[in-house]
Amino acid sequence: MDVVYLSPAWPPEQVEFTRGLHAVGARVWGVGDGPPGAAGPYLTGHLRVPAMGDEDEVVARVLAWLNGRRPDRVETNWEPMVLAAARLREQLDLPGLRPSQALPFRDKVLMHEAVAAAGLRVARTARVRSLAEALEAAETVGYPCIFKPVAGAGGADTFRADDPAALRAGLAAVGHVPEASLEEWVEGQEYTYETICVDGQPVLESVCLYLPNVLDARRAEWISPIIASVRDLDDPWIAPGLALGRAALAALKPGTGFTHMEWFRNEAGEAIFGEIACRAPGASMVDLLNYTLDADTFVEWARAVCQGRVSAGLERRHNAVMVFKRAQGQGKIREIRGLDRLLALHGPHVARVDLLPVGAPRRDWTQTFLSDGNIVVRHPDWNRAMELGRQVRDGVQILAG
Repeated sequence: MDVVYLSPAWPPEQVEFTRGLHAVGARVWGVGDGPPGAAGPYLTGHLRVPAMGDEDEVVARVLAWLNGRRPDRVETNWEPMVLAAARLREQLDLPGLRPSQALPFRDKVLMHEAVAAAGLRVARTARVRSLAEALEAAETVGYPCIFKPVAGAGGADTFRADDPAALRAGLAAVGHVPEASLEEWVEGQEYTYETICVDGQPVLESVCLYLPNVLDARRAEWISPIIASVRDLDDPWIAPGLALGRAALAALKPGTGFTHMEWFRNEAGEAIFGEIACRAPGASMVDLLNYTLDADTFVEWARAVCQGRVSAGLERRHNAVMVFKRAQGQGKIREIRGLDRLLALHGPHVARVDLLPVGAPRRDWTQTFLSDGNIVVRHPDWNRAMELGRQVRDGVQILAG
């Protein structure tokens, strides 16, 4: 099977998807704006384009490169390439989402309209393109409200406004965003719902918990954000989110591949739709699913794409908790405290330590959720897993200077 994969080396975890395709026997033809070597040893061929952000140029160059050849699939797991992949499938008459089907996954207003039309609980939403439209929409949506770029991902350029003054101030900082959705602020705990689907039907499901909610985690540098993958999907406290997620998939029909949805559970136990993407989650969440299953989900995704199935007998063995650490101070990492004690006390339950080494420059925590590294702990018991996560959050420190 021949698979054209858009952006095989950026963001860095995309290399793992090309590895997955290679592992199930696919010939992988990468398209990216970096050197072919950046995608590892998994590519059969590579087309280097000037800029992946120029969708029209990417589509035109790929069609010229193929020169009449017709691959079996066009795939991507990077949000900005979702529509380019859909356009190529349409041009080449290949399986998978067409632009009209992919657009509601990229346009948050269309997304919310489709989910609401299916009778599901979703935040009130309006499309805005100017300060005047935003101020007018806020009167309907209500305060507090949340501003999100229509085609955004990862919480970039997203902010909460509690009143017109805050909305004006926030808009002044994101004037480069041409179009956005203004949404009702939903009070509640934030969760995710991930799937691997085959022809729109989930064949692998996952639920994760954000602590704190993503927007809160992005507000303060001192926070060590946590993402926790839930082992027991039969637990009643996540049942409303599973039902919501499955219904959203039925409404939006994602085709074959990964999906990543965010939802909120309010104090009454009601599940409220946040947003959904037809690609894998970022922030190392596929790795987190791997630690839950003791499996290689990058390969399982590739198996679904190429063979229409995932492996039989996949079993959820652990609650897996990933704690993202942000260094204290600026400059280069100079010390890591508390890690030796953590490993001595809980070594069998520490699945991964992926922290920046001493001497490395700090990452800009405002630009990446990955921060200055992460530690994964896991345990079959939920309460024990979360306690281990809190010990990582409170007991491990990275110092910079």
